[in-house]
Amino acid sequence: MKKYDIEIFQNLEEHFEDEYLQYGKVVSFKKKETPFMLDELNKNFYIVLSGKIKTFQLNIENSKELTLSIYRKGDMFDVLTLLDGKSHDVLYEVLERVELLELPIEKAREWLKTNETFNKHFFPYVATQLRRQEELSSDLALYSTSERLSKLLIQNINPKNDYFQLLQNLSKTEIAKLLGTVRHVVERHLKELENNKVIENSRKNIYIKDIEQLLDKNNQLLSEED
Repeated sequence: MKKYDIEIFQNLEEHFEDEYLQYGKVVSFKKKETPFMLDELNKNFYIVLSGKIKTFQLNIENSKELTLSIYRKGDMFDVLTLLDGKSHDVLYEVLERVELLELPIEKAREWLKTNETFNKHFFPYVATQLRRQEELSSDLALYSTSERLSKLLIQNINPKNDYFQLLQNLSKTEIAKLLGTVRHVVERHLKELENNKVIENSRKNIYIKDIEQLLDKNNQLLSEED
């Protein structure tokens, strides 16, 4: 199996990276596939090697979706099932063709108990995910759609932020699901920003033209909320 240039493999002791690759296998899924429908995540733990895959929840009665996370290179899932051994009531959909490193979940649990190298990468990653979910919950409760969109765009222009390139090749429908709203609402707010020459809005990409105006707009919205 070839080695992949992702953060979790960086600075690992060489023998442990070899152990990853010994017990793991690479699996791939095409765009629009919905893997892990049954109890697969009770058996295996995954690290994203390339592409994008989202996890979401669905209200069957009204078909509304809320995207919880979009996993990209270096992300791991399902950490909740790994930690408590219980099934996690979420769905998955491939946004861009993905390659995943599939590891036996019992081997990952063994590493949690015995391998300091694995824990050095795993627990800071879990903390980052918890902070992200906390931020999602507070944003949905405290801020308007316009504020949430503005915030997401600001995060996306910072290359040191976890959201960097998150919006690249992401449809407006998927952006809406990230924000807990619907496509036409997102398009309306994007059109306003475009008319004000804050952004350039193409079909699959959003380019920031005036960072200062975007920051000012975000600060103004937050001040009005106060």
